[in-house]
Amino acid sequence: MTAIALYNRPSADFSAKVERSIALLRETAASHPQLTQASSLGAEDMVVTHLMQLAGIKASVFVLETGKLHAETLALIPKIEQRYGMSVQVFRPRQESVIQFVRKNGEEAMYQSIELRKACCDIRKMEPLARALAGHDGWITGLRREQSNARAEVGEIVQEPERIKVSPIVEWTWGDVWHFIATHQLDYNALHDQFFPSIGCAPCTRAISVGEDFRAGRWWWEQESAKECGLHVQPATEPLVSTIERTPA
Repeated sequence: MTAIALYNRPSADFSAKVERSIALLRETAASHPQLTQASSLGAEDMVVTHLMQLAGIKASVFVLETGKLHAETLALIPKIEQRYGMSVQVFRPRQESVIQFVRKNGEEAMYQSIELRKACCDIRKMEPLARALAGHDGWITGLRREQSNARAEVGEIVQEPERIKVSPIVEWTWGDVWHFIATHQLDYNALHDQFFPSIGCAPCTRAISVGEDFRAGRWWWEQESAKECGLHVQPATEPLVSTIERTPA
């Protein structure tokens, strides 16, 4: 059974959610002309890339190629480029940093401790992310509140020190995501058909079983509270604020 057949279950207010997402992107682009999308190449981000096209906004798309991504994930880059006529920017970790880390801690350091796993994320994701965001006044993500407890209160617009962070599908359900993919015939990661709802680096991602949490396949050997790489973790003292007045649906 494909992911579309399994998950294509839109909310009653699906159309209103789509309209609101497009309106939010347009409003954001009007006040922040240097936007970029951080794409994990997962289902949500494929939706967001298409929403950007429907909104008619100019925003680049980048991928953090950690050196540990699945082949199925990387296969989506040329498909995006062909469909939308754009170049996806690929940011990789600094080779010397990776070599030194692996030499000291081994290829499977992420399994040894949370500290080492997060150090690996810092080298492979956080440092490249800083380079990817340089020069941009806003970035677009595919975060949804339904994804995990850590993301349950994520804001549509978050004011960060140097830019805003925009998450246009925060209110969407997993069923909404797949209904949009089916409706617009979007390409998606083949691993979603193999019960991988949340896909990251290959060593840190597994398929989930029936009844397991959405992100149970990510860093499954760690406690739930630790299951973030740092890209979307916000200090507790930083308020979630909206700097753009949302157009009513």
